[in-house]
Amino acid sequence: MPNATRARLIGMSGSLRTGSYSKAVLATLGEKFADRADLRIYDLEPIPPYDEDCEGDNLPTPVRELLSSIAGADGVVLCPPEFNHGMPGVLKNALDWASLSTSVLAHKPVAIMTATRAALGGPRCLEQMRVVLDAMMARVIVAREVIITSVHDKIRDGKLVDETCLGFASAAVEALLREIELVKAADIRPGFS
Repeated sequence: MPNATRARLIGMSGSLRTGSYSKAVLATLGEKFADRADLRIYDLEPIPPYDEDCEGDNLPTPVRELLSSIAGADGVVLCPPEFNHGMPGVLKNALDWASLSTSVLAHKPVAIMTATRAALGGPRCLEQMRVVLDAMMARVIVAREVIITSVHDKIRDGKLVDETCLGFASAAVEALLREIELVKAADIRPGFS
């Protein structure tokens, strides 16, 4: 894929922590696919708690910017940690804002994965993301589940270095890029009509 047609991807981790392992996974994928995609990690810290009183013309500026970024992206990569058997509240909050009546994620290709410090964990986070994204009519790509366990042992200098995990995560991004091409070829317009 020539540079002029690189896919525009938004990555969200749902982790606000400096040195986040989830952000490291996204950064590694961004570097790996740099010739085919521009993967921008979106900072969710400025997004206020979802408030129905702030819909429509009252949208806070950080929310407008989030929705505009998602709308302008060809696809989304979500890679949160699993907190208390689910997705982080920060990510769920962002998805709630994105699910407004003109959902910017409807028909948008989305790849999901998770990274956890635990030896077990991650499947419940993936399942929650699937349920929420399905309600939003997002196009969650079909790929093997990507659950990076004991992630703290697989990150070095801010990069995912475990080849097996990187292979699974890369396969999900490959599937996402294929789905983006299908959506473009079929001229499917993201968002509700």
